[in-house]
Amino acid sequence: MWNLPSDPMLFLQLRGPVMGQGEYDPVSVTGDSQHGTSRSRGCDTTDTVGDMDLQAWLLDSHSDVRRRLFGSVVQPIPTSRWHEQVDGGGSSITWLLLHLARHQDLAIATVIRNKPPLFLAHASALGLVDAPLSSGIGEREQGEVSAAVPPEALAKYVIATFDATERWLRKVSAMSMAVVPDTRRRLHTKAQLDPNELDWLFGMWSGHTVDWFVQWPVIGHGQGHVGEAIAVRNRMGLSPF
Repeated sequence: MWNLPSDPMLFLQLRGPVMGQGEYDPVSVTGDSQHGTSRSRGCDTTDTVGDMDLQAWLLDSHSDVRRRLFGSVVQPIPTSRWHEQVDGGGSSITWLLLHLARHQDLAIATVIRNKPPLFLAHASALGLVDAPLSSGIGEREQGEVSAAVPPEALAKYVIATFDATERWLRKVSAMSMAVVPDTRRRLHTKAQLDPNELDWLFGMWSGHTVDWFVQWPVIGHGQGHVGEAIAVRNRMGLSPF
């Protein structure tokens, strides 16, 4: 079992998403004359084989993050220990899950698709409706934030984030990967984040193409924190080896 309570559909969703409608908005992905530009990378974007190879690689890499996260972290660690800071230091599993999901959510829903992050719809269930909108984004754990988050609500938010990303990846084209989104405007207006409070995030994420957001905030950053979470699991004495 996954050590998560009640809803049986929650466990089925861990295997992957059910395809939905309305997940791909060409205007929001490719940009418009005011809010998005396309940067050529010298590739033939009409090459169907190349497009399929890129899409397959991204889907496989994203699936690997999900597989490792749920198989090596969520499954073996009881939810009763998700708030624990092993040896009195380091990040809790709650924080790592929230942080990983927030970055993926912001990258895909907000920066790329020009929509509010899923976090805003989940904030109440996460116990963070009155918390700062920057909660969970920074690398250093905010104890008062993670302490408020119930495991089941957190699992649902993480699953919803991975599902939404996979649906989008199944429909995106290679041409769209060359777009440079209006990151600063979207983070500020859609996610309601303060560019002064999070100047490091606005600065780090600005000026990059869509493919950078998939490869770094979603896949690279995700794998990094999955590795950290596995290390926490091992320090808990829960390594299967």
